[in-house]
Amino acid sequence: MKFCHGPREACGVFGVFGHKDAAKLTYFGLYALQHRGQESTGIVSSTGKSIYEHKGMGLVPEVFNETNLTGLYGHIAIGHVRYSTTGSSVAKNAQPFVVSHSGKTLAIAHNGNLTNARELRNDLEKKGSIFQTTMDSEIIVHLLARNIQKGLEEAMVQTVSQIQGAYSCVLMTKEKLIAFRDPNGFRPLCLGLLDEGYIVASETCALDLIEAQHIRDIDPGEILIIGEDELKSIKPFPERRKTFCIFEYIYFARPDSTIFGRNVYAVRKRLGKKMAQEYPIDADFAMPFPDSGNYAAIGFCQESGIPLEMGVIRNHYVGRTFIEPVQSMRDFEVKVKLNPVKEILNQKRVVIVEDSIVRATTSKMRIKTLREAGAWEIHMVISCPPLKHPCYYGIDFSTSGELIASDHSVEEIKNFIGLDSLCYLSLPGMLEATGLDQDSFCLACFNGRYPIQPKEGFSKLYLES
Repeated sequence: MKFCHGPREACGVFGVFGHKDAAKLTYFGLYALQHRGQESTGIVSSTGKSIYEHKGMGLVPEVFNETNLTGLYGHIAIGHVRYSTTGSSVAKNAQPFVVSHSGKTLAIAHNGNLTNARELRNDLEKKGSIFQTTMDSEIIVHLLARNIQKGLEEAMVQTVSQIQGAYSCVLMTKEKLIAFRDPNGFRPLCLGLLDEGYIVASETCALDLIEAQHIRDIDPGEILIIGEDELKSIKPFPERRKTFCIFEYIYFARPDSTIFGRNVYAVRKRLGKKMAQEYPIDADFAMPFPDSGNYAAIGFCQESGIPLEMGVIRNHYVGRTFIEPVQSMRDFEVKVKLNPVKEILNQKRVVIVEDSIVRATTSKMRIKTLREAGAWEIHMVISCPPLKHPCYYGIDFSTSGELIASDHSVEEIKNFIGLDSLCYLSLPGMLEATGLDQDSFCLACFNGRYPIQPKEGFSKLYLES
């Protein structure tokens, strides 16, 4: 059984160069990035002469142990945690993806979606490429392999000039680690330093866990090549407007991370503060559904003066169960994870602070549970505007039909969920809360204005990370 409340992000990447414990550091880095993908994970390492790999389905501690980590030799390693936006959730699609070609071995871990994946794949297949997976990450490797005889640097430039969309990647050869990011900067990617070794990670929380120093972000459009006595930055693209994914702040990133130059915890508190300013509500207390709404709820309560309570308690030991509940256990999927505190909720007017509403089915079940626990009035405030349009850059709502706000009014959504009132944060309020230039974000899921239009034929089949 999978528990899906909000939107899910594609994956997290991590890389190490120049450290004797590269694989073990990568394991801990992936552990910190587990929130970005829970379906599969993998690590590939190199001694400079030989490549070693271990991948599998499941969470990081389920796939790795002391024995298989010890067998990942070398001072270079890259790792990946994956949530498949589409395609098969099977072992062959686990990353990093490794290929050998003309005596060269390449391994890649990718976060994002290529919007011209189908076009590139069809062209490569016509030229004789044989694909082993459904991942667009493999497309990148095929493009690299076709140009590798020109040298790694030129092959990288040729490859990124052909791919479009969102990509934050770590690539490994036997001798080098390469980090590269799309010119729009949709997904985060940062550089750190530990002892004499370099670290690349999707989020700074992974650097914190291994006690690495955060140096800077990998710039949008940058290719960073890390080798023995080499740290070379290449920027083959002309400067363009950045379109960071604002959902990293709203939902995806860990609150202890700093991304796009801002601390996530602080941004979420400001989102809550803006909600309290825009929608003053008379209630006995406000509460989140742990854990996604926690930090916006703090800001909402501090600004409004309404007390903060934890009206539901999260079970932190929920694993993956494929055993169906007995018939008498109603709403099992909701209750096994979150259980209401009846003594707090009974005959109370409650404000639920949430980060987003995607399909609304989970929210509907949760509100029903709160009603049964005795809540008198239930209001909900959402820390972003309604999600109306599909995402082509690495979020798992790739069609409008998956978004209740695409064809339902706020009033209709309120009634469907079973609320007394429903309020969404305004677009200006959300942008102001980030503290960044308002032109710095991709807002396509709210307004339908896509910074990179997907190519004709782009479909869910090719949305992959």
